[in-house]
Amino acid sequence: MAAIRERINVEKSMNSNGNMSRTDVENSASHDANLSNSIVTVPSYQATTRPFIGRLGGNQGFVLDRHNEANAEILKEQPDSAPCMTLKEQFDLRGFRSLGLWKAALIEGVGAMMLIYVTIWISLSPSALPALPTAQFGPFDNATFIGPLVGGITNWFLVTLFTFSLGSVSGAHLNPTITIATFFARLCSLPRMVLYVSFQTAGGAIAGMLIRASYGSRDFKVGGCWLFSDVVPVSNAFVIEFVFCLTLLFMAFGVGLDPRQKQVIGPALGPFLVGMALGVISFGSGFTRYGHGGASMNPARCFGTFVGSRFPGWHWMHWIADIVACMVHGFFYFIVPPWQENAQAANF
Repeated sequence: MAAIRERINVEKSMNSNGNMSRTDVENSASHDANLSNSIVTVPSYQATTRPFIGRLGGNQGFVLDRHNEANAEILKEQPDSAPCMTLKEQFDLRGFRSLGLWKAALIEGVGAMMLIYVTIWISLSPSALPALPTAQFGPFDNATFIGPLVGGITNWFLVTLFTFSLGSVSGAHLNPTITIATFFARLCSLPRMVLYVSFQTAGGAIAGMLIRASYGSRDFKVGGCWLFSDVVPVSNAFVIEFVFCLTLLFMAFGVGLDPRQKQVIGPALGPFLVGMALGVISFGSGFTRYGHGGASMNPARCFGTFVGSRFPGWHWMHWIADIVACMVHGFFYFIVPPWQENAQAANF
């Protein structure tokens, strides 16, 4: 009906020669302009993936081209978005001004808090020395074997799922050991390392307080974070922590951060294999030495454990042994790097 009325009005406005008056022409043009202005432009969206050379499980595939001038502004604040950054770029403090880097560090803290809480809760037990191994079966028929077995399997699946979930946001380190190792391998800038380790440790502390509120007591121990130093000397535990942590780093970098494995493993399988490596190593280190709960390989997790329970005098071991392992791994990464510079002919 509206269309009919509009047609009648148009016919009435025409003069005897069949032409519209000037006023009617202007009104018609104004009406068409209003119709065109009322058309809504639908915005387009695309997924936001933050490039990071140290993304765990990404095999250095989600990176920028350092020689592309369009990436210059991003690389000024986040030089670890592309391979082969220089030492000057790695220690550049402008990254602390990057809001995106702070957001990624926040996600690292939240993810570490959830992962640490769940893994602590799964491997929680009373703070008493376990029963002695039997002469017939050794440690294979009591809690010193069953606990690491359950913890290893759950670590495998949890680390895999968390890496898949948060890899595109922050790189899914969720562990100061991984972040410090990528720093010594020149895959992580100084600002990112400082922010990530700070937020991961804070996440561990929050997880420890939540464990304390959930368990209702401070009297507990956690697999990978307990040691009876009157049974096992701290020096022995230090060697165990160092060797197993170094082994984890070689495996995690080999399956999750090596660009040469991009076509063989890729981001679809990398997180699964990283989780498998952690699960096998945490299980294998946990039952052989009576009086020792196995290698930690995540100092933020043990820090959170002791926030919820009590701090022992040997907690430094979890940090120093892991950092030394990161340095040793970084040395080998430096002398056998995965990248090489291609010589390009200059045009004059």
